[in-house]
Amino acid sequence: MTLPNVITLAWKSLWARRFTAILTILSIAMATLLFLSVENLRQGARASFERTISGTDLIVGARSSPINLVLYSVFQIGDPTNNITWETVEDISARPDIGWVVPISLGDSHKGYRVVGTTTEYFERYKYAGGQSLEFAQGREFNDIFDVVVGAQVARDLSYALDGSIVLSHGLGSASFVNHENTPFQITGILEPTGTPVDRSVLVSLGAIEAIHAGWQNGTPTPASRAATPERLRAIDFKPESVTALLIGTKSKIQVLRLQRDLNTYSQEPLQAVLPGVALSQLWNMVSIVERALSLVSAAVIIVGLIGILTSILTTLNERRREMSILRSVGARGRTILGLLVSEAALLAWLGACLGVILLYVLLWIIGPSLESRFGIAPARLYPGWFDLCVIGVITVLSSILGLIPAYRALKRSLADGLSVRV
Repeated sequence: MTLPNVITLAWKSLWARRFTAILTILSIAMATLLFLSVENLRQGARASFERTISGTDLIVGARSSPINLVLYSVFQIGDPTNNITWETVEDISARPDIGWVVPISLGDSHKGYRVVGTTTEYFERYKYAGGQSLEFAQGREFNDIFDVVVGAQVARDLSYALDGSIVLSHGLGSASFVNHENTPFQITGILEPTGTPVDRSVLVSLGAIEAIHAGWQNGTPTPASRAATPERLRAIDFKPESVTALLIGTKSKIQVLRLQRDLNTYSQEPLQAVLPGVALSQLWNMVSIVERALSLVSAAVIIVGLIGILTSILTTLNERRREMSILRSVGARGRTILGLLVSEAALLAWLGACLGVILLYVLLWIIGPSLESRFGIAPARLYPGWFDLCVIGVITVLSSILGLIPAYRALKRSLADGLSVRV
């Protein structure tokens, strides 16, 4: 019997047991869907992670570890070891190889979200996802000292709208016992979703950070600071004493490494200058054990699915003993019996894997935009690629190999039974 005939016979055999076959196909489809979705989103998460910030040549902060600097300056996680004095900021900005400098000042919060003090140049210079710029969904950047721009997630979670009034809190906790109630801010802008930590940011000017702490002593408010009004504070030209970190762009990319070395050996105060791309790769490597664990779990699910195919065929062998004996009696050779059961296993696996791939990309087309806007995870692919085809092939081949086990048992039984099997 030729191979096409064997496959046709296997298909008819499966159709005769279609309820069990469909359940087996669905189990393989779900296993394939899980494995490929984990792999696709893992690759997408890594790409999105590494594109959290782009277009910035160096991130500069007080001397610590590169990863810690990136965590608090980009991801707003953790605390800086120290600040950078404003004199150092001015000195660095005056260097002829510097194209631009965007200072960042941290230390306050609003209902658990970080307050970022910066300049209006931040909205122009901060890039993400390979060079995309920040866009305003509504409103504009801050102009007045008590203007505030909020990220997309802040606006969504707290139901904020333009011209709303908010009060900042001292410290970084979700709950604060010291609020800057005498200096309320007005929301003048809401940013478009970016899938980056900017979505969770509350952005104000550097002068605003100084103004809300005017008159404070040793990190605590005084009666004079509590009595300060926005009108009185607007009349003062505030100049920051220090900032938390700097985002730096150079005039020429070939100057980046030399500038990094100069800043790391800066004599006026201890600084740390890091390349964002390198630091992000190091940070991802630290957490990559999670992605490897997820890949192993999803691979184990596929193995369980393949064992399900083996179990499904084995459990029907006793019912099919007469079928195998009749095939032998009409001249079917041993290889036909082997080919029939191996083809059944291969068909089940192939159909299940193909269905899993189809389900995956249908789901990604539906929920992909939401994943990117809400969680910053863009799928690595929105259509099948070589990797998906290889997974289908591997699952089919492995299932065929496992199909040899019931095929060999069926062959031995058919030889022993002859036509004497009674149903």
